[in-house]
Amino acid sequence: MSATPQPPPESESDDNSAAVPANQSCRRKGCRAMSTAKTSSSRDDEECVHHPGHPIFHEGSKGWTCCKRRVLEFDEFMKIEGCKRKKRHLFVGSGREDRGEESLTTVRHDFYQTPTVVIASLYMKKIDKGRAKIEFPSPTALAVDLPTTDKKRYKANIPLYGQIDTANSTSKIMGTKLELTLVKLDGASWPTLRNDEQATSEILQTGNAGRA
Repeated sequence: MSATPQPPPESESDDNSAAVPANQSCRRKGCRAMSTAKTSSSRDDEECVHHPGHPIFHEGSKGWTCCKRRVLEFDEFMKIEGCKRKKRHLFVGSGREDRGEESLTTVRHDFYQTPTVVIASLYMKKIDKGRAKIEFPSPTALAVDLPTTDKKRYKANIPLYGQIDTANSTSKIMGTKLELTLVKLDGASWPTLRNDEQATSEILQTGNAGRA
């Protein structure tokens, strides 16, 4: 049995001399704080509640290496409160403008289906259309490399639940997501998008998509 991965070194702190723009998200995992126009001038009362560990996705269970709580749904995973507290958020780090890309380990997804196709969405804002790569390397696999214009990147090889027609399956990058039209080879119903997910009744719709 392998040991539980140790949390990575704690994130750096903001450079006190660096300006903090308004509407900047805290960079620490699990913290949903946003900066305001007053952030730079008053920070002594800030408390950052975050996860110092890595996300875990195993057999449908989702959680963090740094705490014990596990959930099944991605939306519930996103709501798991941080297990560590630290004074001041991490909005700008060292203040260097040449910081590297942030590598994302997961993005939210959902899908609906008809007897012939699966329409799937991977939710990610500001995908760079010129650099993004979406491929169907086999009838049961999806490969994506999705860099964004704000220095984030999601790169993954996704095992699909069923077999698809790779020649006729398509993708479309939209403002807040990547939309995939996956043409089924056998017409079977998919209980999940990925074959490594636990089936749930909340992400499956058979038939036409409902109106927003």
